[in-house]
Amino acid sequence: MKLKDKVLIIEDEQSISNFISTILGANGYDTIAAGSGEEALSMISSHCPDLIILDLGLPDMDGLDILQEVRSWSNLPIIVVSARTHEHDKVKALDLGADDYIEKPFGTSELLARIRTAIRHTRTPLTNGGIAQSGKLSIGALTIDYDKHHVLMNGTDVHLTLNEFKIVALLGKYAGKVLTYDYMIREIWGPKAKADNQILRVNMANIRRKIEKNPAAPEYIFTEIGVGYRMRDEDE
Repeated sequence: MKLKDKVLIIEDEQSISNFISTILGANGYDTIAAGSGEEALSMISSHCPDLIILDLGLPDMDGLDILQEVRSWSNLPIIVVSARTHEHDKVKALDLGADDYIEKPFGTSELLARIRTAIRHTRTPLTNGGIAQSGKLSIGALTIDYDKHHVLMNGTDVHLTLNEFKIVALLGKYAGKVLTYDYMIREIWGPKAKADNQILRVNMANIRRKIEKNPAAPEYIFTEIGVGYRMRDEDE
């Protein structure tokens, strides 16, 4: 019998906490809940959850402080679910080590997909077991060939430039996870590169023209507005 993954919901609004718990319970997860930061930190140590859903607006401390505390000793997957929509809050949470950031109100299908992705990332090597074995990642009609440095759609090479390939390859390694603009710029152009999102946006526009049926409604690479980009996960 497969053991259920345990999710700790850190949320001070009881109605939201109950709603998330009900949704997760109906989809095969065990849930526990904390309504304050102090209670949450105690439960993380005593209950050893497989994943945390974290609200930032807690009554006794900022959720970012919990995130920072947990990241000082654990890679436990953490998904922030918050009413804060400011770019600064999203970027800070991701930079502090959040695996994902979802704004309230949220769709249940999206939440479940992000949970599956975050848990799976903790149980596979960083560069994805499939990539390590085959040198390729396939998502729908898209295939990234890491060995030959090609990206194919329906088996046909789309002829990306070197930097365009580096962008797609990087997003593919972290499929399902949001990568911030600054992180991508450092990884592709080096630590001394100017933090200018424009060069990234120009490259992304070219990539989408080559791999998306409709660049205005992408199926493979999504923009997390004000934060960065996310490659579609294999399960989406």
